[in-house]
Amino acid sequence: MNILVINAGSSSLKCQYFAAQKSIASLLIERIGEAQSEATLRYNETTYKASKHIANHHKALSLLIELFKTEHILEDFHILDAVGHRVVHGGEHFSEPVKITPEVIATIERVIPLAPLHNPSNLEAIHAFGAHYPTIPQIAVFDTAFHQSMPPHAYCYALPLELKEKYAVRRYGFHGTSHSYVAKEAAKMLGRPLETLRLITLHLGNGASAAAVAYGKSIDTSMGMTPLEGLMMGTRSGDMDPAIIPYLVRNGFEVDTIDTMLNKKSGLKGICGTNDMRDVIARADKEDKNARLALFMYTYRIKKYIGAYAAAMGGVDAVVFTAGIGEHATKVRKMVCDEMVWMGIELDTDANEQMINDGGTISMPKSNVAVLVIPTNEELEIVRQCERVLNEL
Repeated sequence: MNILVINAGSSSLKCQYFAAQKSIASLLIERIGEAQSEATLRYNETTYKASKHIANHHKALSLLIELFKTEHILEDFHILDAVGHRVVHGGEHFSEPVKITPEVIATIERVIPLAPLHNPSNLEAIHAFGAHYPTIPQIAVFDTAFHQSMPPHAYCYALPLELKEKYAVRRYGFHGTSHSYVAKEAAKMLGRPLETLRLITLHLGNGASAAAVAYGKSIDTSMGMTPLEGLMMGTRSGDMDPAIIPYLVRNGFEVDTIDTMLNKKSGLKGICGTNDMRDVIARADKEDKNARLALFMYTYRIKKYIGAYAAAMGGVDAVVFTAGIGEHATKVRKMVCDEMVWMGIELDTDANEQMINDGGTISMPKSNVAVLVIPTNEELEIVRQCERVLNEL
């Protein structure tokens, strides 16, 4: 099948064209709405770059169509079987990818308060493509959908239940497309059906989340109602005492100031001044006190989640590292796995050091728990989910 994948951010547009699940071309448009936007097109080992003003996502889609046609990548968009859109939040309404209809659009609009920075951009891209090609099926793949299999005792907060019923206050989880993809790939690597495995998947990028995937289903995940909860991240605090917020308010902080601090000035950046793990590790290796603290905090919290999720699933068959830090930061993987022999994790230090770009196994053959590095591919997962929807139509 021919599938175009679109991931619209607040000021960016990422697109990738697949034929028979093979990536043919990709386009990244950044700084949409600014005086000078940047477009980078990659195909056939060729890179094309352009700088121009792109006012909005409708103009960005027009540029996508123009470039794909003039560069003879996709001269007739009607050969597309579908366009798959990454939609960040589906609330409680979507546990599977769905063909986009007016009713689906209305539901995505209703949950905008749960993702005010993301869902509006996702909708803009849906409307923009539909304006150009109204007959090509569009499919929504939700970041939150994979985690809709969580049981109530995992997704409910210990707050008055009316907050869930009236304001949709509950755990949703994110990075679901990535967790879903690497869980399936882990099953392939282990040569076992996914439905027989208990996995802990660790998506470690600037945003980070852990998921407990028991027998093919997400039963818990570290991010909550928003992507702020859970692991320590590049600029997000992760878990903290909620009483800190009213304490700061009583000491003169504005709520918006606290919100910005927790999301953009905390995490690694808050502790040592940078959210780039490469810089943190380099400084920690030179005995920088704050960088060492940040690194130990970061890996310690991951360890705690591994232990908690192993307990929740009654054991674990494999731990999976993915995303930028998970795939490339050998030191982070080593620190997470150190002193975990008690639960069956025995790291192969040499394999870990050599595993920089490609996926593979980094645990010892005798390790009771496999430790895997799997490069995530959310776009390919979106393609596969789109094909599943099309096959069911």
